[in-house]
Amino acid sequence: MDWESLDIQVTRWMELHGHRLLRYSLAIIFIWFGALKLFPGLSPAEQLVANTVFWFDPGWFVPVLGAWEVLIGLCLAWRPLIRAALALMALQMAGTFLPLILLPEITWNGFVPTLEGQYIIKNLVIIAAAIVVGGTVRHKKTVLEE
Repeated sequence: MDWESLDIQVTRWMELHGHRLLRYSLAIIFIWFGALKLFPGLSPAEQLVANTVFWFDPGWFVPVLGAWEVLIGLCLAWRPLIRAALALMALQMAGTFLPLILLPEITWNGFVPTLEGQYIIKNLVIIAAAIVVGGTVRHKKTVLEE
């Protein structure tokens, strides 16, 4: 087998499976990180959330946010609910960037993002992935997605 044939096979496999793998990966991330917020002390983002939305009691807000994120993940995992997942995610993602503005002393070291800032900024990749997944909602379901 030559390199051109191998390249064709690999890129065809990526095209065939990439969207679904991306959707499931997002689902896992949202379910996992959301589930951590359901149990006090498990989520590394718990204090950041509490400090950001200080006008809400973190005792109930953090678990509600966690349940919201788990719901996003579950909706992503079941193809007919992708649109609902993206709507829920749009609301959730808007809030994730608040610490960059409200807590610059925690998220920035001058013009350099701290670890917390990097944790937030990586959400740009998650947003881009959601856009790619959202672009598939009108695709016909393949046999592999059943």
